[in-house]
Parts: sequence; structure tokens; C-alpha cells
Amino acid sequence: MTDTSAILAHLKAEQSEADASGHGINAEEWDRLITRLTRKPNLVELGIYSVMWSEHCSYKSSRRHLSKFPTKNDRVIQGPGENAGVIDIGDGQAAIFKMESHNHPSYIEPYQGAATGVGGILRDVFTMGARPIALVNALRFGSPDHPKTRSLVAGVVSGIGGYGNCVGVPTVAGETQFDEGYNGNILVNAMAVGLADQDRIFYARGATPGNQIFYVGSKTGRDGIHGATMASAEFSEEAEEKRPTVQVGDPFTEKLLIEACLELMETDAIQAIQDMGAAGLTSSSVEMADKGGIGIEMDLDKVPQREEGMSAYEIMLSESQERMLMVLKPGKEAEAKAVFEKYDLDAEVIGMTTDTGRMVLKQFGEVVCDIPVAPLAEDAPNYDRPWTEPKPRPAFDISKHPEPEDYGEVLLKLMSCPDMASKRWIWEQYDRHVMGDTIDSSQSMGDAAIVRIHGTNKALAICSDCNPHYVAADPYEGGKAVVAEAYRNLSAVGATPIAITDNLNFGNPEKPATMGTIVKAIEGMAEGCRALDFPVVSGNVSLYNETNGKAIPPTPVVGGVGLIEDVSKVATLKGAQPGDALILIGETKGHLGASLYAREWLGLKGEALGPPPPVDLEVEKTNAAFVRGLIEQGLVNAVHDVSDGGIACAAAEMALASGVGVTLDMGERFGEADRVSALFGERGAGYLLSVKDADAVLDQVEAYEREIPSLMLGSFEAEPVIGLVREVRAEKTDRVKLSVLRDAHEGWLPRYMSDEG
Repeated sequence: MTDTSAILAHLKAEQSEADASGHGINAEEWDRLITRLTRKPNLVELGIYSVMWSEHCSYKSSRRHLSKFPTKNDRVIQGPGENAGVIDIGDGQAAIFKMESHNHPSYIEPYQGAATGVGGILRDVFTMGARPIALVNALRFGSPDHPKTRSLVAGVVSGIGGYGNCVGVPTVAGETQFDEGYNGNILVNAMAVGLADQDRIFYARGATPGNQIFYVGSKTGRDGIHGATMASAEFSEEAEEKRPTVQVGDPFTEKLLIEACLELMETDAIQAIQDMGAAGLTSSSVEMADKGGIGIEMDLDKVPQREEGMSAYEIMLSESQERMLMVLKPGKEAEAKAVFEKYDLDAEVIGMTTDTGRMVLKQFGEVVCDIPVAPLAEDAPNYDRPWTEPKPRPAFDISKHPEPEDYGEVLLKLMSCPDMASKRWIWEQYDRHVMGDTIDSSQSMGDAAIVRIHGTNKALAICSDCNPHYVAADPYEGGKAVVAEAYRNLSAVGATPIAITDNLNFGNPEKPATMGTIVKAIEGMAEGCRALDFPVVSGNVSLYNETNGKAIPPTPVVGGVGLIEDVSKVATLKGAQPGDALILIGETKGHLGASLYAREWLGLKGEALGPPPPVDLEVEKTNAAFVRGLIEQGLVNAVHDVSDGGIACAAAEMALASGVGVTLDMGERFGEADRVSALFGERGAGYLLSVKDADAVLDQVEAYEREIPSLMLGSFEAEPVIGLVREVRAEKTDRVKLSVLRDAHEGWLPRYMSDEG
């Protein structure tokens, strides 16, 4: 039998500054708390403040800098501030999307950490009335040599596939990188995209006093307690002890919850709705109350619970999965309850909205919490953290490094290194075609995934991008490059880029050098968004990604969404035919600073890598529009953007995807150093085109209203060989058989995961 008197005494006990410190609240925040409250909090109240004022929920270190992002354009319906961003895709429809992190939980318990990351981001999307149509993931693991990496990869990939496949939403795009900087703190960023009618979009705001608060979904347990707090602090070697803070997911319940919510949304029953994500019942109820300018009163004994003897503290801080909170319109509770009972889901009225502006919680008939709502949200700390300007790196000097004797060996090395090697072993574990609308997945054949808008000839293009090496080398230029690459990847399949979501993964913001990287990366991203008319409509900030004081590489991930008006007019990197010309759109000269070549072939690290390529956003915009125009006219057989590994690796990827050979004729155009930078150097605004009629394309280059740099690089051939011509007169061509390249490129990860690598 539960000793209610003992539980109540524990919950209502006055807390001290030391207790607050144990909850992650510092001395300054403690003073702010008791000033706002005009007294010391009890345990329940302290727990609520601790999660709502955590970095994860309040963005207290980044909020003032996030305001630098442009968040609107002609197609944005809802920008940051709701569960997800909403854009207009025409015909009365909207795309709803967001990206979030589940980094710390995925390191502690890889399967459930990754799985519940997928579940949480799905709820952000269908909470707003959208049927999810696509999932994306951006993964960063430690060095392949690290003893934990292999098991972390296996667990995370299995968790993503297990949840997404079971819930029946295709995983269509993503990226995976390996770097020793993630040895103690992997990154698992999940993105979801959904479709909704513009007149059936639901928000957390809009609740009015005097209405029922409705809890639906799974029962509440003790899993996930303090998850938001854990995500707001550095890791230590004792991270394994935090397993209880990792939630447990059930994709089959999530599927039922999706269908039940969408069915209820067809009625007129819901006034406001919020999923229970980080901080669970606390954040969902506080956010709805704050956005409505109202109060809430809840009887926690009415919350469906799967464990006995749960206290109000545990109920409010639990992050159990597959749960939602709604405010119903008057008289709609029976109708709503009937819908959820049909799907065998818990559905209970647990309280009422009020006009007091306060959160009042009761358990066992007694008040265990009575605090004002406003200080929990709008009045949360908003720090102007001290920061230092990132130190520029010295220029990269290729003359210090001899020209490779065989370009073919370089290509093999780059194409089979952990970052560049095929991730087929990963994406084959994901159902990419469930729902029947996946035209192309970026994992197999393109720079962006293409998902048809059901029942139409239109499609969404979706991608995920970040080069952390660029951001580490120069946060401002690296931030611009992240946005520009997403813009390029969408354009490369023929889509008009519309907007982005982001996931800003950094270390400890209390360190001025780290905070300087955060500030400059955000400013660079913001500049890219402004210049490209590519606003941020949703996102997530994940800070304190450090273990024992060592931060991860700065990793601001961008998820881009674009619109394809006619799905018959698209391009992928597959489709090159023997006899096609290979044309470069963009600058011939590449940059070897912070490049794959410098890291993998030369083995350089840190300062020795030099700065990243500069980003010219006007050129990005011009070249992208030109390439989209060529795709619209059907003048290209295949397109690929130029990124890691330069034009040599981009051409090799096109050849592998198309099953044909290709020759890049560097000829007599370049000197020794220039040949290397042209082939393996990296650049912005670059695209490779496979075209049947080169003259028609080059004529358009000449006639375009703005200058378009271009160059005939070579041709695709029936012979399955990659040829890199270095000297025409000497007839010197370095060759790699396509079969050898394919084995190296596609074989590394399976061999590694089978413990052969």
C-alpha cells in the first residue's frame, strides 16, 4: 500500500540552494526563481523549474542568437515557436517538418535512444495535423578504431530502422560520418516531414479558460525522468549509470496514436494540442498554458500510470513515449474518448484550463504545486554568454606536398574512407518505399530524396547536410557552407528550395571559445539563409555535447525541403549514358583546405588542414537556378553537386550509380598543383552534369543573363573504368576499374560491421 502521507511530505518539503544545484540550477537562477516565486519551492516545483529552465527546453544560451535567423518568406505559414515549421506547397496543402537531436540517450542506450528520437520527431509533425510521409537521419559516430563505435552504429541503425519501419513511415534521406571527435558523444539527429491541408493545421496555442485537459496515448512510467536535464549537461565516464533516463519506445502504439489523432482532427473537438516530448507532461502543459496566456489545474491521480506509487514529481518529469496532451472544446470529451478507445489507447480528462495564469497540481487530494506559468517559459534565463572570436587558420599550401604518383590510388583511398564509403549497409535496413510515394531516396541515387505528394504529380525534395570540418576550420564560412550545400542538393534534383530546419550540435556554451564558434556559425548560417531566401522554420539546439571536457566537432546540421512542381522533370546522379559529355558548372579551381584529400590522403589534422573553401552566395543562387532550368528542359541525364572529394569523387559516384565508366581529362590545362586542386579540391556552387547534347547546354551557358562558369571535363564511356588524364601528350592516364572502385566503396562498411575491417 502506498504511504501517501510520506510521499506528500517528501513532495512538499521546502528545497534549498543545494537541492537546486543538484537539479542543474545555478546560484543566479536560484535567486531568480525564489524572487519570482517569492518563496522557496517544494520538490515538485523545483523539478518543474529545473526542466523548463534547462538548456534543452529554454535555449537559454542560444536564444538571443537564434533570433538572427530569417524565418519568413512567401511560402512560410508557421516559423519557429510551434511543434514544427509549416510551408505552403500550393493547392491548399502544407509541408510540416522539424529536426531534433537524441544524442545523449543514443550513446547510453543506442537502440532505444535512436528509436525514441524517431518517435519524438514524428509526434512533433502529426501533432500539427500532418500525416508523416518521410523520415531523415543525420548520424555522427566516433573513429572506427574506437572500441564502442561498432556497437553504437549497430544499435543506432537498428533503433532507427526498427521504429520507422514498424510505424510505417519511409526513411528516405540521411548522412553518416565518422570522426574521433565523436568518440565520447555521438550525434543522432532525426527529421520528419508530413503533409497537411492548410485549413486543418493544429497548434499548441489557442487554449482558453474553462476547458478540459485531455491526456491520450500510453501510460506514464518512470522512464526518461530528467532526460531534458541530462541533455543539458556534459557527459562523464559514468554516463552508463544514466540508463534510467533513456525512454523506451513502442512504434506500434505510435502508429495507433497517429491514426487516432488524425481521426479526431477531422472533427471539431481540439482547441490546442501538444506532444509530450522533452520534460513530458511538464513542458506540454506549460507550453500550452503559456501560449494561451492561461492557467492550468491538473489532478495527477487521474493520469494513466503503468507503475505503482508514482509521485507527482515522477509523473510530471517522466518522458515516457507515445503520449499527447490536448485541450478540448466544451462538450467534446465523450467524442474524443470514443476515438481513442477505438484504438485501444488511454484517454483521460486530467484537469481544466483556468484564467489564473498559474499551474496548480494536486495529488492524493492535496495541492503539491502552485506556481505562476509565465516565469517558467517567457521569464526563463536568457544568457549573453561571453565569447571569443574564432582564430583564423593559416592558408593551406599545396606546394609543401608532392603530387601523387597515381591519381587512381588517391581516388580509391578517398572513396573507401569511412566518411565517403557507401552507407548501403545502413540504409538497406530502412524501409524506404513504404507508403508507395518514394520516387528516389538520397541514400541510393541522389543528392536529395524525392517523395511524391500523394495523388498528385508534385513532389517534395528532402536532404540533410553538414560538413563539420568546414565549421571547425571557420565557423562563419562553414555555417554559410552548410546552408549552401542543402540549397545545392535540392537544386541538383530539380527542386525549388523553400526552407530549412536545423539541429545545432555544439559543446559547452559556458566556454568562450565554444560560444564563439556557436555565434559565428549561426551568423554564417543566417547570412546564407538571407541571401538564398531559404529561411529557418523550425529546429533544435543541442549543447553540452562534451565528454570529460572534450567537445564534439561543431556540427550544425541543416534539413532542407524543396518543391518539385512536375515529378517527371527531375534529375539524380544515376542516369549517365555512354557517350554523354561531363560538364562542370562552377569554378574549375578547387580548394584543398579542410578537404577530404587533406584529411585522408595527406593525413593532416587541426590547424594544418587550413581554412575551408569560401562561399559566394550570389554564385550559389545563380548556378542553382541555371541547373534547375536545365533539368526543367530535360537537357541533363544526371546531375550531382560537387562536395567532399571534389570533382573526381563526384564523377566517380555518378559512374558507380549509372554503371558506366568516365574519363576526366585534366589534359594540359593545369600545372601539377592545380591538377590536384582541380580534381580533389572542394568548392561551393559546383555541379557535374551528364548531358547528351553538350552544345545545347554550353549555348545556354553563353546566353544566360548572368555569368555561369563552366568547363567540358570529359565523357562517360561504356568501358567500366574511371580514367583520370593528367598529361595528354604523354598519354598518361591513371585508371581504376569500376569493379575495383565499387568493392572498395561499397565494401568498407559491411566488412567493418562484420569485424573484418
